[in-house]
Amino acid sequence: MEAGYNPRTVEEVFRDFKGRRAGLIKALTTASIDLFMLCITDRENLCLYGFPSEQWEVNLPAEEVPPEVPEPALGINFARDGMQEKDWLSLVAVHSDAWLLAVAFYFGARFGFDKADRKRLFNMINDLPTVFEVVTGAAKKQQKEKSSVSNHSSNKSKSNSKSRPSETQGKYPKAQPKDDEEGLDEEEEDEHGETLCGACGDNYASDEFWICCDICEKWFHGKCVKITPARAEHIKQYKCPSCSNKRARP
Repeated sequence: MEAGYNPRTVEEVFRDFKGRRAGLIKALTTASIDLFMLCITDRENLCLYGFPSEQWEVNLPAEEVPPEVPEPALGINFARDGMQEKDWLSLVAVHSDAWLLAVAFYFGARFGFDKADRKRLFNMINDLPTVFEVVTGAAKKQQKEKSSVSNHSSNKSKSNSKSRPSETQGKYPKAQPKDDEEGLDEEEEDEHGETLCGACGDNYASDEFWICCDICEKWFHGKCVKITPARAEHIKQYKCPSCSNKRARP
């Protein structure tokens, strides 16, 4: 499926890993309804693929043996109807994490990464939350626990800091604070700098527009959920794609 694509350096392999990971996270979060519908049980063994372009696909496994690169878990569609959707998505996420590591270290072995290169690649990968952690919300929970240890302010101020970005960051672009709030910009960056996007799993950045779901309270890049600052101005209660789909499902 990706003939001729061969990342050769640690940085290229990590970029490949991040692209595939982003595609899988999209499939298992904001596009989970589409994924669920594609994994019908009357088809043959199906696999969930993530691509370096941050796209995803459900398809039959590669026909060549052995395949050009390691293949994802086989037959994810057969477990779909026998499990709760949340549990099924978590199961696919676990197998997706294993596949991502297999592909990354396949390239490392193929192109002769030495011990230092392998360690550097693993450390770069390990700095990112796993697909499973993003899909299950564990990454957000871990971040909250980490923040509570490092934050020496009172519980009340913690509560206020949670609501503050929803005013400046959700319905108004975080990159355009009011003049009298400029002094807070650096403080908010420290407090929320490790908040993770519920769609792509990347960290918070003050120069990007973010929006918070009023149902699940997850934060998202505006670009990941296709919400612009102008559109957000007119949204009284924002529901992320996953929460919207859950409500719409019969």
